[in-house]
Amino acid sequence: MGLFDNVNQKVTVSNSHQGAPNFKNTTFTNQDEQVFEQAPLSSVEANKLIRNTYMLLSMTLLFSAATAGIAMVMNMPPMHWLVVLGGYLGLLFLTHWLQNSVWGLAGVFALTGFMGLTLGPIISAYLTMFSNGSQLVMMAFGSTAVIFLGLSGYALASRKDFSFLGGFLFAGILVAFLAGIGAIVFNLPGLSLAVSAMFVLLMCGLILYQTSDMVHGRETNYIMATVTLYVSIYNLFLSLLQLFGAFMGEK
Repeated sequence: MGLFDNVNQKVTVSNSHQGAPNFKNTTFTNQDEQVFEQAPLSSVEANKLIRNTYMLLSMTLLFSAATAGIAMVMNMPPMHWLVVLGGYLGLLFLTHWLQNSVWGLAGVFALTGFMGLTLGPIISAYLTMFSNGSQLVMMAFGSTAVIFLGLSGYALASRKDFSFLGGFLFAGILVAFLAGIGAIVFNLPGLSLAVSAMFVLLMCGLILYQTSDMVHGRETNYIMATVTLYVSIYNLFLSLLQLFGAFMGEK
């Protein structure tokens, strides 16, 4: 599986027609509805997907850093949170829609490039607001890297199954997301810090969950795996930066 290959994976099926998609464990209801369950990837396919995911993730992180640098050099003002949210959700939907074609790669770079543009003004603000702003940024960057590498390495080496975290992560991210919007709308700094702490824990769990899905062959698309890990890293960095600024920032 090359990085620019179509990411549709093989699945097995009983009683399939030639040229039609294959599915495993096909069942029929009284209304002739079909329920399909996709077979997990083999260990060889899973290893290829993991390699492609980390290769693409590295490229998108570099691209995002470049767009963040451009935003800082151009002294771009911070984007309104509605613009950030709309751009993120729109590009995320586009990437999900194109995930099984080579155009999905363009969607990934559009999404991560946009998120880099949103990150640049935030970093500039911390460098301006705090006399130790550069130290805060480097601490957040270093902590994010250590946490991501440590959690990913643990999930890859131990091969433990973290699928049980799925429901908790979905509920937790939804609650934290809504609380974050409330903190912005009603200008509640204390709630904002609590949301950042929640996101640190939730993003750590999401890294374990996504890596485990790749290891056990449940994740079949390296484009969407890359998006999940990138979003985890992005939110982890921003949350740590806000916490460090609140407790260790020197004005």
